[in-house]
Amino acid sequence: MICIVLKQKQNKVCGRWKTSQLPLLSALRSELTVQRENLIYHLGDEWKGLVIWRLPSSKGETSSFLNWFKILNIKLDFCCCCGPGQVLLKTMLKPLVMYPSLCVRVTEQQSEGTTLALHCLEESTEERSTPSQVYSKLLLVLKTLHTHLLDVSIGDKKLSAILGELIWEEISQCIIHECLLYSIPTNSSQLEKYNTVIKETEEFEKSLKELEFLQGDSTDLLKYARDVNCHFASKKCKDVIVAARKLMTSKMHNTVKITPDYKLRLPKLPAPGSEVKVKQETTKEELIMENTKQLSAWSLCLPACRISESVQQLMELALNTLCEAVGSSTQCALQLFFTVRNIFQLFYDVVPTYHKENLLKFPHLAAIQHNNCMYLAHHLLTLGHHFRAHLPQPLSEGVATFVDMVPGFRKLGAQCFLAQMNVQRAELLERLSTAHNFCNLDDEDNYIAASKAVRQVIHQLKQLGTVWQDVLPVSIYCKAMGNLLNTAITEVIAKIMMLEDISSEDGEHLHTLCQTIIEEGPLVFIPLAEENKNKKYQEEVPLYVKKWSTFKELVIVLRANLQEIVDRWADGKGPLAVEFSSSEVKNLIRALFQNTERRAVALTKIK
Repeated sequence: MICIVLKQKQNKVCGRWKTSQLPLLSALRSELTVQRENLIYHLGDEWKGLVIWRLPSSKGETSSFLNWFKILNIKLDFCCCCGPGQVLLKTMLKPLVMYPSLCVRVTEQQSEGTTLALHCLEESTEERSTPSQVYSKLLLVLKTLHTHLLDVSIGDKKLSAILGELIWEEISQCIIHECLLYSIPTNSSQLEKYNTVIKETEEFEKSLKELEFLQGDSTDLLKYARDVNCHFASKKCKDVIVAARKLMTSKMHNTVKITPDYKLRLPKLPAPGSEVKVKQETTKEELIMENTKQLSAWSLCLPACRISESVQQLMELALNTLCEAVGSSTQCALQLFFTVRNIFQLFYDVVPTYHKENLLKFPHLAAIQHNNCMYLAHHLLTLGHHFRAHLPQPLSEGVATFVDMVPGFRKLGAQCFLAQMNVQRAELLERLSTAHNFCNLDDEDNYIAASKAVRQVIHQLKQLGTVWQDVLPVSIYCKAMGNLLNTAITEVIAKIMMLEDISSEDGEHLHTLCQTIIEEGPLVFIPLAEENKNKKYQEEVPLYVKKWSTFKELVIVLRANLQEIVDRWADGKGPLAVEFSSSEVKNLIRALFQNTERRAVALTKIK
């Protein structure tokens, strides 16, 4: 008290005579500093004598967690417990929370007093301690401290209360982040069992209040434990997003076959409310009344194709997460539902970027990605409808939908495959560019170059057929192969039509090269053994190759005489007139035949 009074008086004097230096004040200030430091020094010595820390002396010992804490049965004024409190927190309390292999041992000896020691048991198989284990270990340490050291009052406060104020916030956060966080269930069916943890937390805090380590009614620790539904949703959402990202960044080439009768393994959900049920029945009756004809069994079914195994697992993850939302609280259901939407949005953003190089480099993967997107789009049409009636408001009122995401996924799949188609088209045109424009084929080198270009085009189409035929739906496969074959023959037609002089030998060589394409081109449409039912569609080459008939007419003209050409023109009504204009046919006649009277007569008939 004297120190405080002197300190206040000193401030007044200094305030009145700021520039004065009174010898008495200077002497008192010096004496105060000396006595304070002396007191702290002696208190430290006394503390060291009464409370002995035996800490590991080397890194090797530190890993064994054999930290010793010795307390003599002599009580100490705890006015300077900040340092010891932090040591206690760091070397005993936090390790007990973080490491399940640690246990506490208390021994009583008359000569040495009470000893608290941490022992490391055999390596625990558990990664984390349960809340019950943590609470019992901490209480053993704190009860021992209270009994032998801290059950002393300083003014109106116990030493235990002072220690509690110093360490509670830090130790409670440690318990939350190192123990309670990992005890949150990962499945909604386990939530009811978590009431045991809430009760254990209440009992733990009750014991701390009895020991006066803890003051007040509400703490972050108990609040965290009671908010289990919220934490469950947050943890579940985080785990779901992590699992989804892992699937999206996994290899795409591991595939599964999808057939038209494929269906999602939808869970059995509880029956919705009677009002919803009546509404659904009414809607069904209305549909029957309006539709007298029954839809085909294959309506709204996926065509046979292959998708990534990871995408099938992604859809199952979405289904399981939506199942967790059923029967959950409104807040939890909302979090889980929008996490599922985030899964699909993440796929839309991550997969095209993460696999960008491979999607352009490997036609096989581009086809799989196309199917993946169409598969997701297909199921997103009805996914929300299946769960909507079983979710709380506002999800049950129409918010629970994924239909808005369908166009984006369809576009994503189409863009990916079209990008690969552009790559393949460019390669076909590059190969045909080595054919020396199909001119002067009577020269052996030119013919070899042109023949090689045609063989390379056929080879490229066959290779694509090998990697795409079992992956893409039949209709998409035929359209894609037809488009590429059409690109090749369109280029060949253009090159031949540009020729101004075609000798009879050149004509024979051109006919041979074109005949190779006519014979081998359609082979890429031959179906797989198990798809013979689609054979009639795949053999209709002109259906998929727009310029096929034009190409065949050109091949005929290359070997035809003047009369045959005029006959096929048939006054502008024959098959030749359907594919070529009069000017194009005249140019072909001029290139193929010498300038004679017969040629002149033939040209006059091409009108």
